[in-house]
Amino acid sequence: MKFDNILVVCVGNICRSPTAEAMLKARYPDKTVHSAGVGALVGKPVDSKAAALLEKASLPYQDHKARQLTAELAQQADLILVMEPGHIGAVTEIAPFARGKTFLLGKWVQDTAIPDPYRQSEEAFVHVFELMQQACRGWEKVLGK
Repeated sequence: MKFDNILVVCVGNICRSPTAEAMLKARYPDKTVHSAGVGALVGKPVDSKAAALLEKASLPYQDHKARQLTAELAQQADLILVMEPGHIGAVTEIAPFARGKTFLLGKWVQDTAIPDPYRQSEEAFVHVFELMQQACRGWEKVLGK
């Protein structure tokens, strides 16, 4: 199976999913990578602490505006990557057909869940950023590179 359209999902779509989206876009410029939230803060930009880490890593995110996951977005995606096991259920409530293509971002890192750093310390954001970098590298065996 070829995964050319990747959708990254978290809750608010302002911290984790846009960060992982930027990481995957940089790693796989030939793929379409986008993000959404199961409880999105629609229209909001990337959280300032996440933005600072993305800037430091020279990863593009400036055009991001949070958006709600829809069945249509899920339908278009070849692969849906979520942060926590509970997100798989949330995705399949919105798009039941998506279950077979929805996986943890941390699947290849001992099925690691990526905790939500929203409204937490800068250290929490750094920890989550590092977990996501490791998780994104783990997908190389499936996505290439």
